[in-house]
Amino acid sequence: MQRRLSEIWTEELAERVGFIGKLGPNDPLITSLEYDSRSVQQGSLFFALPGLHADGHDFIEHAVERGASIVVYQSTPPFRDPNVLYIRVADSRFAMSAISASFYDNPSKKLFVVGVTGTEGKSTVVYLIYQLLRLAKKRAGFISTVQYAVDGKEHNNPEHQTTPEAPVIHKYLSAMVEWRADFAVIEASSHGLSPLTNRLGDIDFDVAVMTNVRHEHLEFHGTWEQYRDDKANLFRAINHSKRLPSFAVVNADDPSADYFAKATEKRTFSFSLKPGSANLCLQSIESRADGNDCILKERYWHELYSVCDKLPGAFNAGNVMASLIVASFLTKKAVVDLLRFVPQLRPVRGRMTAVDKGQPFEVVVDYAHTPSSFEAVLPPLRKRIDDKGTRIISLFGSAGERDTKKRKLMGAVAARWSDLIVLTDEDPRGEDPMAILEEIALGVQGGKRGEDLFLIPDRPQAIRKAFALARPGDLVLLLGKGHENSIIYSRGDKKTIPYDEISEAEKALEELKGNG
Repeated sequence: MQRRLSEIWTEELAERVGFIGKLGPNDPLITSLEYDSRSVQQGSLFFALPGLHADGHDFIEHAVERGASIVVYQSTPPFRDPNVLYIRVADSRFAMSAISASFYDNPSKKLFVVGVTGTEGKSTVVYLIYQLLRLAKKRAGFISTVQYAVDGKEHNNPEHQTTPEAPVIHKYLSAMVEWRADFAVIEASSHGLSPLTNRLGDIDFDVAVMTNVRHEHLEFHGTWEQYRDDKANLFRAINHSKRLPSFAVVNADDPSADYFAKATEKRTFSFSLKPGSANLCLQSIESRADGNDCILKERYWHELYSVCDKLPGAFNAGNVMASLIVASFLTKKAVVDLLRFVPQLRPVRGRMTAVDKGQPFEVVVDYAHTPSSFEAVLPPLRKRIDDKGTRIISLFGSAGERDTKKRKLMGAVAARWSDLIVLTDEDPRGEDPMAILEEIALGVQGGKRGEDLFLIPDRPQAIRKAFALARPGDLVLLLGKGHENSIIYSRGDKKTIPYDEISEAEKALEELKGNG
């Protein structure tokens, strides 16, 4: 897409972005929107963004050398080119959202947009809603941590960001409009919903879904209350929707359900993993290694529905219920009419994904990386493994330069439900990898180093140790990386390295088989 500045710049947009002034050519052609100078091409508009480790203003000259026609900035740039238009705004990151929406002709206004927020389950619920809509013959797209679809085809998400930056989101939504999609389902992270990043500030949401709210990302939000408040911005956003049906869905089992329901004027529906008064309740569940057999009850009709899914983990029953409620309203089909699609639903890659190379023990890869996600994943598995009389071996780490308070808690939860623990790198970034593992180990009360607790920073080596410890019938859980495609280092000589947990596990199992 190419547009002249005059095609997107209005007085309303200038006010929205906190316009201060501009200097340079009057009406440049814009060929793309970029916030990384390395991606700039001839005619790009470059956003100079302040950051934790680097300031985009220091890369303005590089962006101009690569052909940028416009630079949007907030503080005095160290370099000026008379052939480039410089636009000064109050906050270049905040402005990026509105400019992106205008450049792509406000695509969210042409779609029915569903936002899904929560500490856990976001990617799964997004993917399940998308699949249900597609199975019901609706044209839909989605954007999640793991994948995205803008043209009826699923693509892996190359970024570590749950919610991409605004230019990417609006570009994807524009592609959905071009494909003539009717619905878009977006994973809405607390970072994306925060006015500090404003990634989702110019998305017209029509439906809001909350999976749960737990302890996470306090390094960014500062307090748990602020974290929850930022997430609730999604529910406030749908107040402006003029489309029908516009509504909200909450997890009735979460203590914050009422908080989110009160954040919107729209009608709120609920789901619950236990019998009660929620709109859709789980009456009973029998978990299998490859999914769940459930009995669901609908509140108003008092109907009992039997449903089988292929989504390992009892917690996935809640994700299925949330998705059924949303899909039911959007497709105008009763929940009972959508149940036939549930056995066809595919799990998200890296979410309770079984890895089987013929080994005598189970291997499961999951993205769980918080104390609450451990509490969701581990107890049901503990019950199943106890019935077999075998053991759980949990391998995990904790991200560097992120919420440090959760580390000891993660160790404590893992110790409660696991027989052996292997601590290893997740994304150390600039922190000392072994220091992170020692912090986690503080929560592993009674753990004996070298017997049931192992600290091995190198993740491939740690996986091989976990497999070597496994006996027939044991379950080895590889937690924290899930779908991600790299391990991030930024200390010493180490840099970000390509990494795929499932492929690494398969490789290690093949080696084990060869050595056996």
